[in-house]
Amino acid sequence: MQPTIEYVMAAEDLRIPGEGILIGDKIYSGVTLTLDNCLLPPERLQQSPSAEHGLSADTEEQLRMRGCELIQAAGILLRLPQVAMATGQILFQRFYYCKSFVRHCAEMVAMACVHLASKIEEEPRRVRDVLNVFYHLKHSKGKRTQVPMPLDASYISAKAQVIKTERRVLKELGFCVHVKHPHKIIVMYLQVLECEKNTKLVQTAWNYMNDSLRTDVFLRFSAETVACACIYLSARTLQIPLPDQPPWFLLFGASEEDLREICGRILRLYSLPNVSLPSMLKEVDQCHLALDARIAKAKLAGGGLLAVGTPTLDVPSSFSPASKAASPAVPQTNRESPLNQVALKNACRKLTNGDEKKRGSRSDERRETQSMSPSRRRRSRSVSSPLRSVSPTHRQKISRRDREREKERERRRERERERGRGRRDEYSRRR
Repeated sequence: MQPTIEYVMAAEDLRIPGEGILIGDKIYSGVTLTLDNCLLPPERLQQSPSAEHGLSADTEEQLRMRGCELIQAAGILLRLPQVAMATGQILFQRFYYCKSFVRHCAEMVAMACVHLASKIEEEPRRVRDVLNVFYHLKHSKGKRTQVPMPLDASYISAKAQVIKTERRVLKELGFCVHVKHPHKIIVMYLQVLECEKNTKLVQTAWNYMNDSLRTDVFLRFSAETVACACIYLSARTLQIPLPDQPPWFLLFGASEEDLREICGRILRLYSLPNVSLPSMLKEVDQCHLALDARIAKAKLAGGGLLAVGTPTLDVPSSFSPASKAASPAVPQTNRESPLNQVALKNACRKLTNGDEKKRGSRSDERRETQSMSPSRRRRSRSVSSPLRSVSPTHRQKISRRDREREKERERRRERERERGRGRRDEYSRRR
């Protein structure tokens, strides 16, 4: 018998570059969660889902900015750290590159992002507090008196909707919610440039970085590049010279083209027109109606779609035989079971018998019920009650005997008392 030789392959030998891992005859790909895959590819950034649904680019940009401002204001009222507010804004931006403003309410997604970011940064807040803060921001503009949020059915529905939207955000982002913030990076880079003592430069770069959260630069560039752009813009604004032989940003792996693009997107925020929120929501509603009409028209034109958009299958003619009497093609009648028919016949027979004969006595009814009830062992009456098993004459004899025995016992007690008196008298005479 020849020995068998086993070949063991390492995991590196099973990997196919760019495809995955070969196990058997199947290729399995894995999920990689790193800080590098948080940046969206260029083809995805060219056209967002909102643009595909007919929303204009200017309106989408305004809605993104308003949503981030709402998250920032809510975070301040909830006393969240700046890192948590920044995380919520970046999650908001990421979500709307997966879904459309036409299909998902921006306010509800902002609430979900605030609640999720508070838990990510280990500063959790209750859903009730988030709802109260957003209600305050929505209804207290221009009003001196603040009206509290009523605790009614709409509050319960809104609370459930926030939790549901939070789950949707996690699902669409693939639970990849880690964010690398450039707050510490800015301070570290300024320390390398020996400008950390210039508090005005540090504060200005910090402010530009907070304003950049309203844009999508964190989805296009790394945190290190954004930090360099904020320092670059603040130094230009304050006219503070920085090393340029060679340029200082090359030391941190950034290019001048990326810095200029980030600075342009940040400065664009300050030149955007102030569009009212109702007008933007009106445009979103119009796009929603147009999208629904287009989907309904496509369903009618296709003819092969169900109400939910699922294509129907062409069933072959030989799929099933001709329709039978109990097939779904023919209206099926309710057929009773044999047990039900027997029970119905017995009930009818009892009714007819009851009308024909008169009502019996109680003993007859008791006898009928006993016959219908399950048989049980009958106890002997002579054991339980002896007097019930004898005749009346014999019962009288027994009672006469008892009286005679009682009289005999009374006589004995009387004789015992007389003997006792005689003994006492005799004892007294002897003394």
